[in-house]
Amino acid sequence: MKKHDEGRRAFLLGAAVGAGAVAGGALVPEALAQTQAPHDAAADTTATTAQGHDHSGGHGAFLNDDDSATVKALAERLMPGAPGKPGATEAGVLNYIDLALAGAYADQQDFYRRGLAALDAYCRSTHGAAFARLDAGKQDAVITALEEGKAAGFTWPPARAFFETVRTHTMEGMFADPVYGGNREFAGWVLIGFPGAQPLFSPADMDSREAFAGAPIMGLQAQSKTAMRRT
Repeated sequence: MKKHDEGRRAFLLGAAVGAGAVAGGALVPEALAQTQAPHDAAADTTATTAQGHDHSGGHGAFLNDDDSATVKALAERLMPGAPGKPGATEAGVLNYIDLALAGAYADQQDFYRRGLAALDAYCRSTHGAAFARLDAGKQDAVITALEEGKAAGFTWPPARAFFETVRTHTMEGMFADPVYGGNREFAGWVLIGFPGAQPLFSPADMDSREAFAGAPIMGLQAQSKTAMRRT
């Protein structure tokens, strides 16, 4: 993995742990505080993912094919995978964002539409191709321009606000509870050593001064199914 990729992964992993992202809490940046995290009012999204539904290609609830390709590529560059280390694609971040935009993040649909259109126009004018078709180096250059607010053609949303929102949603898709459509097979939790909900701990676990190293084995979806079987 390139040092640039390693640095980006390290930053996001550190931010996830420091912000308590692994617990699936609200991760909306302060700059966009007027929106709500899907974990507070995601009844429709939860109902879909709790039944194990996954749209073809990880999208289809809101994003069309072109937009989903852009979001998938952008999220993967924000959280790139590596051998033995899942990235945004493996964790199903695209599915998470798609479901969120069709549910609790529906008020951000126009934000995404306009932001993705502006991103596509900027990439075509600057590099001659859509973002998803650029090589990793050019994609990183575009991301840097977004982060620094230097990508031309953005009015609303501003380039930096669009970047921060997609980065935040990428973190959510990596580290929130799998019931919301991302963090597939606890990929994000395994990556940072978060154990999820454990039904019990052994005496040795309780006495140990070391961080619990067991694999995550239960999320909200599993808990919900367990509760249903008991009723």
